[in-house]
Amino acid sequence: MARLADYFVLVAFGPHPRGSGEGQGQILQRFPEKDWEDNPFPQGIELFCQPSGWQLCPERNPPTFFVAVLTDINSERHYCACLTFWEPVEPMQEAACSEDTAEREEAVDEGGQVGLSPTAPAPAGQLFAPKTLVLVSRLDHAEVFRNSLGLIYAIHVEGLNVCLENVVGNLLTCTVPLAGGSQRTISLGAGDRQVIQTPLADSLPVSRCSVALLFRQLGITNVLSLFCAALTEHKVLFLSRSYQRLSDACRGLLALLFPLRYSFTYVPILPAQLLEVLSTPTPFIIGVHAAFQAETQELLDVIVADLDGGTVTVPECVHIPPLPEPLQSQTHSVLSMVLDPELELADLAFPPPTTSTSSLKMQDKELRAVFLRLFAQLLQGYRWCLHVVRVHPEPVIRFHKAAFLGQRGLLEDDFLMKVLEGMAFAGFVSERGVPYRPTDLFDELVAHEVARMRADENHPQRVLRHVQELAEQLYKNENPYPAVAMHKVQRPGEASHLRRAPRPFPRLDEGTVQWIVDQAAAKMQGAPPAVKAERRTTVPSGPPMTAILERCGGLQANSARRLEVVRNCISYVFEGKMLEAKKLLPAVLRALKGRAARRCLAQELHLHVQQNRAVLDHQQFDFVVRMMNCCLQDCTSLDEHGIAAALLPLVTAFCRKLSPGVTQFAYSCVQEHVVWSTPQFWEAMFYGDVQTHIRALYLEPAEDRAPSQEVGEAPSQEDERSALDVASEQRRLWPTMSREKQQELVQKEESTVFSQAIHYANRMSYLLLPLDSSKSRLLRERAGLGDLESASNSLVTNSMAGSVAESYDTESGFEDAETCDVAGAVVRFINRFVDKVCTESGVTSDHLKGLHVMVPDIVQMHIETLEAVHRESKRLPPIQKPKLLRPRLLPGEECVLDGLRVCLLPDGREEGAGGSGGGPALLPAEGAVFLTTYRVIFTGMPTDPLVGEQVVVRSFPVAALTKEKRISVQTPVDQLLQDGLQLRSCTFQLLKMAFDEEVGSDSAELFRKQLHKLRYPPDIRGTFAFTLGSAHPPGRPPRTTKDKGPSLRTLSRNLVKNAKKTIGRQYVTRKKYNPPSWEHRGQPPPEDQEDEISVSEELEPSTLTPSSALKPSDRMTMSSLVERACCRDYQRLGLGTLSSSLSRAKSEPFRVSPVNRMYAICRSYPGLLIVPQSVQDNALQRVSRCYRQNRFPVVCWRSGRSKAVLLRSGGLHGKGVVGLFKTQNAPSPGQSQADSSSLEQEKYLQAVVSSMPRYADTSGRNTLSGFSSAHMGSHAPSPRARVTTLSNPMAASASRRTAPRALLPRTALQGSCRPPLPCPGSPAPSLEAGPSQPQVSGALALLGCSPGVSSAGKWGSVRASGRTSGLGTDVGSRLAGRDLLGPPQANGAPSDPGFLRPQRAALYIIGDKAQLKGVRPDPLQQWELVPIEVFEARQVKASFKKLLKACVPGCAAAEPGPPSFLRSLEDSEWLTQIHKLLQVSVLVVELLDSGSSVLVSLEDGWDITTQVVSLVQLLSDPFYRTLEGFRLLVEKEWLSFGHRFSHRGAHTPAGQSSGFTPVFLQFLDCVHQVHLQFPMEFEFSQFYLKFLGYHHVSRRFRTFLLDSDYERIELGLLYEEKGERRGQLACRSVWEYVDRLSKRTPVFYNYMYAPEDTEVLRPYSNVSNLKVWDFYTEETLAEGPPYDWELAQGPPEPPEEERPDGGAPQSRRRVVWPCYDSCPRAQPDAISRLLEELQRLETELGRPPERWKDTWDRVKAAQRLEFRPDGHGTPGSLLMSSVPHHRRSLGVYLQEGPVGSTLSLSLDSDQSSGSTASSSRQAARRSTSTLYSQFQTAESENRSYEGTLYKKGAFMKPWKARWFVLDKTKHQLRYYDHRVDTECKGVIDLAEVEAVAPGTPTMGAPKTVDEKAFFDVKTTRRVYNFCAQDVPSAQQWVDRIQSCLSDA
Repeated sequence: MARLADYFVLVAFGPHPRGSGEGQGQILQRFPEKDWEDNPFPQGIELFCQPSGWQLCPERNPPTFFVAVLTDINSERHYCACLTFWEPVEPMQEAACSEDTAEREEAVDEGGQVGLSPTAPAPAGQLFAPKTLVLVSRLDHAEVFRNSLGLIYAIHVEGLNVCLENVVGNLLTCTVPLAGGSQRTISLGAGDRQVIQTPLADSLPVSRCSVALLFRQLGITNVLSLFCAALTEHKVLFLSRSYQRLSDACRGLLALLFPLRYSFTYVPILPAQLLEVLSTPTPFIIGVHAAFQAETQELLDVIVADLDGGTVTVPECVHIPPLPEPLQSQTHSVLSMVLDPELELADLAFPPPTTSTSSLKMQDKELRAVFLRLFAQLLQGYRWCLHVVRVHPEPVIRFHKAAFLGQRGLLEDDFLMKVLEGMAFAGFVSERGVPYRPTDLFDELVAHEVARMRADENHPQRVLRHVQELAEQLYKNENPYPAVAMHKVQRPGEASHLRRAPRPFPRLDEGTVQWIVDQAAAKMQGAPPAVKAERRTTVPSGPPMTAILERCGGLQANSARRLEVVRNCISYVFEGKMLEAKKLLPAVLRALKGRAARRCLAQELHLHVQQNRAVLDHQQFDFVVRMMNCCLQDCTSLDEHGIAAALLPLVTAFCRKLSPGVTQFAYSCVQEHVVWSTPQFWEAMFYGDVQTHIRALYLEPAEDRAPSQEVGEAPSQEDERSALDVASEQRRLWPTMSREKQQELVQKEESTVFSQAIHYANRMSYLLLPLDSSKSRLLRERAGLGDLESASNSLVTNSMAGSVAESYDTESGFEDAETCDVAGAVVRFINRFVDKVCTESGVTSDHLKGLHVMVPDIVQMHIETLEAVHRESKRLPPIQKPKLLRPRLLPGEECVLDGLRVCLLPDGREEGAGGSGGGPALLPAEGAVFLTTYRVIFTGMPTDPLVGEQVVVRSFPVAALTKEKRISVQTPVDQLLQDGLQLRSCTFQLLKMAFDEEVGSDSAELFRKQLHKLRYPPDIRGTFAFTLGSAHPPGRPPRTTKDKGPSLRTLSRNLVKNAKKTIGRQYVTRKKYNPPSWEHRGQPPPEDQEDEISVSEELEPSTLTPSSALKPSDRMTMSSLVERACCRDYQRLGLGTLSSSLSRAKSEPFRVSPVNRMYAICRSYPGLLIVPQSVQDNALQRVSRCYRQNRFPVVCWRSGRSKAVLLRSGGLHGKGVVGLFKTQNAPSPGQSQADSSSLEQEKYLQAVVSSMPRYADTSGRNTLSGFSSAHMGSHAPSPRARVTTLSNPMAASASRRTAPRALLPRTALQGSCRPPLPCPGSPAPSLEAGPSQPQVSGALALLGCSPGVSSAGKWGSVRASGRTSGLGTDVGSRLAGRDLLGPPQANGAPSDPGFLRPQRAALYIIGDKAQLKGVRPDPLQQWELVPIEVFEARQVKASFKKLLKACVPGCAAAEPGPPSFLRSLEDSEWLTQIHKLLQVSVLVVELLDSGSSVLVSLEDGWDITTQVVSLVQLLSDPFYRTLEGFRLLVEKEWLSFGHRFSHRGAHTPAGQSSGFTPVFLQFLDCVHQVHLQFPMEFEFSQFYLKFLGYHHVSRRFRTFLLDSDYERIELGLLYEEKGERRGQLACRSVWEYVDRLSKRTPVFYNYMYAPEDTEVLRPYSNVSNLKVWDFYTEETLAEGPPYDWELAQGPPEPPEEERPDGGAPQSRRRVVWPCYDSCPRAQPDAISRLLEELQRLETELGRPPERWKDTWDRVKAAQRLEFRPDGHGTPGSLLMSSVPHHRRSLGVYLQEGPVGSTLSLSLDSDQSSGSTASSSRQAARRSTSTLYSQFQTAESENRSYEGTLYKKGAFMKPWKARWFVLDKTKHQLRYYDHRVDTECKGVIDLAEVEAVAPGTPTMGAPKTVDEKAFFDVKTTRRVYNFCAQDVPSAQQWVDRIQSCLSDA
């Protein structure tokens, strides 16, 4: 029983002592006068009676009632029920307060209880003062208090005849039961009756309707966030104008928190005077009257809930963690079902009749039930994580937070983490952790209903039913007898407060009241003390965690297999099967990422420990330690999965003997983990172990007692009882034990804890003291001990611990300060731990002191033991590391740095390119990195033994290195941080290496320095291409002996001297633009290279005879220049001859000009150039000045069909700001000079135009539109130029809808609307453009479209930003007017070739928008400007960088898979640039094809110009799609025309800053894209492109070094003497290498090659049609990049001598891995395989093997005969039948010819179908020149006849035997040194042969030969003398040559 009310107080208004207007409360009377012993009178009641302050009021307010809550120092709550009424002020008081009425009135808030209506005037002079009746109680019976105080007030107001003293006395002496569901009827002696019901369970809060009201006021989301805020210890403030509402809201929030108790500041109604409490740093739940809202504004960290407005304001700096999903959403939906049952039915078509909603009180309980379920779900299984530390005298329980979070899988959850760390939960554990106590609803729910709640999760109705069941129980708890609640209490009448009260509230007689109270107290003393009868039971624990979490097991689907692997590996280790174990180890280390496998490891290892010790040998020890380290590395500091806990006993059990008396334990090898330095981990471990021992302590006697037990109970069950059950049993027995027995148990427990503390002090010293104390300080700081020094984690810190530790530090007598430092840190750490756990576990202070003394000794002893162990472990033999594998080197490649042991780490590439190919991981691999003069090479073995026998090689040329950065990485094996290096190369290789610990930092640094030195040699001569095969050291040119006679090398030297003189002279006289000399120009180009020149050793005059007009010294220069690739190509194209001006053939429109032979005009151009016939050489000098780098327009190709020419040049010199100033201020001669140069330029362009045959005779008026120049406005910068802008390609939507045939994108026309187009003949209307626009020509007449459509322009864009270019047909076809009539032909084929041809400009100039402004217009409008926006070299560089990152990421992607790869690919914009290039090229091809010539004049003329020009030729001319033609194209356009390979490839220190810019690679990528779309048009394979892509940066060959021919001559590279033969020495030219390799293998040959004669390729260029080149993504780890053929392990045909002769057939089966093997090499295509087989059979038969090419040609010829008897049969072979399908499927459409359709599908290369179907083979024979231009095969080896002949050398030279080859196809006779020689020594062109006649032997001829075997071949240049071996063969030769001549 308890008192209903402790005190009754009367508080009235009193003046403020300091005389301010505010009054203050005065306690008039309190009963009883003296305090109760158990409950002192609470201070400050007067503040809480009027929370808004004591104020007078001008009118009588109705009485108010509310309950305030005060919390005393013992955190007991006192409920103060306050009833306030108003009485008139007595005159004395009034006088005291009148002067401040005005202020007071302002202070009073409108609408509060003490509010004042400003409009109602107060009665003159009358004020009312508040007076409050207060009941103070520790019980919360608000209704009873309201009734009781109401009764007292009613008696006073109504003047009832009842003694107030009696009523108050009865009130104070009334006692009620505390709990247990009893009810009591009380009466205060005024004829009243009240029934008090106590709740059934004391622990459940009583909420009445407060929770339901709270939800109504704030809504679900707001209440949920308040709930989370209160649980996670945030500050919550309620605002309302009603005090009662504030009390209810606070009470409701607290009720929701059950079963947790709120333990912070709780003030439902805070008085105004105490508002500063709101700035307290601790959490709180406080209610404040809304009048003080302004005061709460500046609180930054308080969550404000406005009950009246229904809002919750959370400040920015406060983060309230939400409930973990799915609980958050589930709770939300259940709450909405409870609060709004109509919601579920709202959408029903036929809603059921409205159901009756539950009453507010019931709804309140339902809402609470939802939260009760929520807590049961949150805390399910919590009892399995309790540690019983002590049972007697009082239970001490600790909660293992980490284990709970780990088992629930909620580690990352912020909410639960904060709740578990909070004070409320600590209280929950100490209150509810006790094993033997009364239980309540929550205990039942969390133990027994978890399974039901899980089952109901997805069934809302079942959840609702459960909620209602719980609500019933909660309701019954509050209202056990609902029917009996009969109250009868007198209430004052209506408006009684307005009646004039007869008198103020009387003063009560203290004596009477006191007497009543004393009477009752005396009566109570006689009665026995009311003991609350509690039904205590063992608290049910519920299902264990494992059962709860079974549903999460799906994650470990294949875990059983993994566990099996772990078990097997461990059993192998302990059985000594080390090899087996080693194979499994990587799989085990991978498996140990999973929790189950780590647990399994710990369990398995436990099985191998006997008597706490397991001695292993060294290998076993290493294995066990590695597995333990792997387990621990993923442990967090909390060890939530108990892995570290399971391993802790093992690390002190496994050991190995180092030497007699010295044993090393596993703990010394597993210290590097953060978990060991976490105090919480040690505490949890300690408590867990103590629990085990205490349980054992109480289980032992049970075993002795076993016989006396009841028979049914077996002792085995006894053992299975949990520690909580045991403790519960002990607590039940405790009161029955004798005092001695109790003492004994307490002592036993205490000593158990004490012994464990000693044990743990030892364990901690094991794991915290490092093996090598010299390293110690570093290690400990990393482990975090240092931080723990500063901030002690223990809640209970004993000062004694600190002092002991300090004294130990000072007096320990350690000499070594370093060791002392570590020892001290460890001692302090252990002492803090001991302090905390011993204080919490109730260890006596004596024992604690003893422990503090022991700890330093324990640490010291352990340090001494470790010294010996460390010393001995140093002597162990090092672990056997894998043997270093030496890489295979190229001939001439030397090792610079021998292998540094490294570990090659995975770089994310396998995932990056969209999923790995499966199979075990090849990386990480252990091995070594080698640095040679040519490459960086890694060779090694994978650490995964499943692939251990494979060798991993990754290498790249030193020259390809683009980025090198230091990294520090975790080695995959030991998990230690190691220094590493990441090298990235532009051949798409990446070496991410961690250096082995044996590699010192100086070795690593040396490696970097050497690498840098090799990457950027000071001189180009230092590169591998030069040092290769030369005896002199790199970097120093060889000293040559004085040459006799003017050899080519001296010649080239003189040549350069002369050039320098000329250049010097020229630049002295005219201060013009000086191109940078090559030392400054940049890095050597990325390939070893030498330009091969077929100069025969006899130095015969070449095809183009230099005329006598040249000086004799120039003549030799000329003969060598003529041999260059350019000239060979010009000849083929019929682009003019080299002749003197006197004998110039007027019929030829172009001529070969030697004006640049000394490289005086333009250093970066070749020596011979094609210029219009009419232009004099001296004019060229002037023209060249208008162009950047002096690169004036020259012809580089002519179309055989339309005779249009393609020209290239640099961009025009921009008229810069400086230029403007110069021209303005200079005297007139200067200006005329400037004019003259642009006049020269105009003349030159005119000459080009008139050189074109079809324009030479016309008047020049037949351009696109014949409009007169009068239409042009004067504002246009160039009145007559016709500028056609290529702008943004977003086609106008109107035209897209209405004119599907002509997608017309916008151009530079500024929104002008065009009138209907005139017919092509009439002048087109001019369109005025804004002043800023270049004038747009009337050429729009070209576009025919329906008159109604306003078409917006002319061509698609080639602007750099045009990513989304959605061009329907290609730009070129649009420009060529192709899509104007008829349905558009596929891929831009012309619908009518003759259409609109006459209206075309003769010459289109394609240039940069910015540069074309200065072009003088053509007066006759014969040329037209096409400004386009192109990307610059720096954009290529940036784009390539990103492409490299995308394809070779360097580390695994955050979200691996195709999407992220494609995203980064798109960001690189590489494909956009490819698109742009193809688009421009197709445009040019279209223009050339339609008969207009094109000048490409972009940037400096050596990057994008070269790309476009080369692509145009490749697309237009089938010759360039052969192997020889492509070589010629690259030599001509890229090498001779001066693409800056060295500079772009960053090959010298000068170019280092500019970085790598892969312009050539981009061109190859474009070729690759075309190759993919037209696979049958190219003689070379994709591998050839990759090969060039790799070697143009590798510096293995000299071909791609240096920036121009001029530089190559200067170095003596261009014309090397052929006299000193290098024999079979390494090739210096990439072409030479390709030729040699092609003899052996068809790797460069494309078997699908079946060209069409006139095929002009028009590839699709949209990004969607482009593919990522596999050169960027594929790699071969078996032997590194496959482009150095000698290094490949097994080329498709091994050399003959290696073949197993005869013998048993070997199995050819092998496993092929995508990223390991080169698939083409591992699985050659069918044709290579058959050729290989043929060769093998030939060898077996003893026949000399034929070359593959001969065999291939023979097979093709046979096929031709078989399937083409009449010349147009149907193709029947597999190879041929696949052709038509293939050609169509790749978008290559066949065009209708003029005479019916013919499609030649023959695979033969020297015959192509004629124009009509009936043409026979004979008709297809062409003249030599056409044969030559259509020559298509891959080899230069078309050998119609071959054999040995003796040949007489030039004048005064001897006869020599040579191998001669007669080639019908090329129409030439070639000769070689011997049969297998790959290098042609000379060529006799049969076109020049005049006669073949019998010869006579001359001096030095072979003696033994018959005279008739001699014959002579007479050419236009000289007579060749030959001699065969005998007469028949001579006759044979003569016949063959004759027949060739007659064929032609």
